[in-house]
Amino acid sequence: MKTIALIGSTGSIGRQVCSVVRRHHDKFRIESMVANSSAEEFLQQVLEFRPKFAALANLEAGKRIAHLIPDGVKFVYGEDATDEAISYGDVAFVAATGFAGLKYSLKAIELKKDIALANKETLVCGGELVMKKVQEAGIDLMPVDSEHSALWQALGYRLDAPFRRLIITASGGPFYHYTPEDLENVTPMSALKHPTWQMGAKITIDSATLLNKGFEVIEAKWLYNTTLDKIHTIVQPESIIHSMVEFDDCGILAQMSYPTMELPIQLALSYPDRMDCGLKPMDFETLGSIRFLPLERKRFPCYDLALTSAELGDNYSCALNGAGEVAVHAFLDGKISFPAIAKTIEDALYKTERVQPTSYDVLKETDARARALAKEYISKL
Repeated sequence: MKTIALIGSTGSIGRQVCSVVRRHHDKFRIESMVANSSAEEFLQQVLEFRPKFAALANLEAGKRIAHLIPDGVKFVYGEDATDEAISYGDVAFVAATGFAGLKYSLKAIELKKDIALANKETLVCGGELVMKKVQEAGIDLMPVDSEHSALWQALGYRLDAPFRRLIITASGGPFYHYTPEDLENVTPMSALKHPTWQMGAKITIDSATLLNKGFEVIEAKWLYNTTLDKIHTIVQPESIIHSMVEFDDCGILAQMSYPTMELPIQLALSYPDRMDCGLKPMDFETLGSIRFLPLERKRFPCYDLALTSAELGDNYSCALNGAGEVAVHAFLDGKISFPAIAKTIEDALYKTERVQPTSYDVLKETDARARALAKEYISKL
């Protein structure tokens, strides 16, 4: 029985972790769980899975359900009360969204716990720091993102395996063929209609801008200890091939499946074993064509900015993420246009001062500064 500390239980990934545990309740148990503010949904999860420890980061949300928590579950609430969750379980499943996930990942490393990593910001913001600490702690880090899980599988579940090139696929999002004029009229509702994946709002918008694909390039750089010139991106609209690895003999291994996050989620918990995850077998006869299209850097400003931040190094990707979070929420709230997401990030990125990411506190300061710069820019639009 593998026990899990689930960080971010009510988000899209967290709910699917629960689905995996539900399907294989004889293999996995959730020992602690944390969510932000979705009190009613969180309560139902606690009642179902009966973890030893449960925490809500939002103080008021926690107060609303405290009297309903069953005996035997230690329940705490408030932003500073959630850290204890990482001390439970064999593996920390970090599915919290945003910069907050970095704190949990670093705490898990400190406790020498294996990590199933579904939080992009851990490596986008703190990749250099995190991977150094992972190596020092001697723990396993299992990537959950579908693209990085695909690379990990093709590399034989090794982060240090040799390769010639990593080929990360993208769906292209709903606006791949849009002109700059078309993008001016994109609404939050249309941007949230991803053609192949069902995800949370923030990552769906990041997929529409292709910022998410830039994040994945940054993650790959740190996960597989490589250089940007050895990472290639390509659009695969059907989202059937989740990524590929090219080796020195020019042979390529690809990981394929119908689009679902439950496969990489379950594999991060079960590897090297594979178990049924409720996915229907691939029907090649009715699949139709599998297309490959170019991902041109300069056509997608957010993707371009992500690669620029990686080229600049140090704390610039952390600034990129902080400004991006503010910009996306402003777009979803109707405060800025879709193209203004990139303009907001660009303004913050080029006003960022270079600092070496030597600690969480340094990164936290960069994140706060980038958010302030983004809010200032938006206020002037």
